[in-house]
Amino acid sequence: MSPPSVTRLALLRALADGAWHGGAELAQCLGISRAAVSKQAQSLAAWGAPVSTQRARGYRLEGGLDLLQTDRLQHLLGAVVPAGGIELFDSLPSTNSYLMARIAAGHWPSVCLAEHQSAGRGRRGRQWHSPFGRNLYVSVAQRYESGPAALAGLSLAIGAALAQLLTGLGVEQVSLKWPNDVLCGGGKLGGILIELQGDTQGPCWAVAGLGLNVNMLIADGGGIEQAWNSLARASGRAWDRTGLAAQVVEALLRVMHTFPETGLEPWLPSYARFDGLAGRTVHVDWAGERVDGTARGIAPNGALLLDCAGRQRQIWGGDVSVRAGDGPAV
Repeated sequence: MSPPSVTRLALLRALADGAWHGGAELAQCLGISRAAVSKQAQSLAAWGAPVSTQRARGYRLEGGLDLLQTDRLQHLLGAVVPAGGIELFDSLPSTNSYLMARIAAGHWPSVCLAEHQSAGRGRRGRQWHSPFGRNLYVSVAQRYESGPAALAGLSLAIGAALAQLLTGLGVEQVSLKWPNDVLCGGGKLGGILIELQGDTQGPCWAVAGLGLNVNMLIADGGGIEQAWNSLARASGRAWDRTGLAAQVVEALLRVMHTFPETGLEPWLPSYARFDGLAGRTVHVDWAGERVDGTARGIAPNGALLLDCAGRQRQIWGGDVSVRAGDGPAV
């Protein structure tokens, strides 16, 4: 008998077309009982894929799913990712954690994607909401001869590249919140997580993880406490996730390949264009200290520049929030 998770994935794929499927049909297709079909259908809500049921019609996944296609993704990325360099999983705890474990085991990974993450992570250990087959959960690994210090500001350069890409695809009101959030219309659209492994002086590995809300709708985001957005909500249409994934991976690789030589400098004008904090009064909780000031962009080393009562400070980390009354909260 197949493990429950395998049966659940098979049921998801059977329902991905968004049509009604009878219980008997699904039971025969999956090689399980109709009672087991019902049980597995109920369990899909935990993966962010609630299934509708009707006695006379069976089961339906509202809106269906646009599942990622490995062969097409490899074809689209053939010029930048060697054959076999893309790994796609139905579910992982975390794409970043997977690549970090592969590196620790002595492998040289490249690109990892998952339809679902059971323990997706944002900054400072926060959980990233990851419904099945709605968004992009992707990580890219890159080896560097230099140490981690040479990669300061990498997440900011990646953010600027993503903002450029999305704007070029027609997405309006894209902005960046230092240090690693991508916003759209004031709601969180995506997040970037950089993790490093290796020697202080080099060589080292960097893994850049991106969670990007693509086709997630209101029904999929019930567990999210902060304001959020998705490409589908912002544009009023569903997106081709495989085509978008190829463009996102190419943008990530382009930045990661060139960053040791160029640093953050070439990306500063683009970051300034999309900077959602510039000119706004913010609070920063950093290393046990609360810092209040007006955001004045970012320094070439990636630090947030704050005007604190006429004195400029550089902030290297922490949680940033906009003061009430100073525009939309981010």
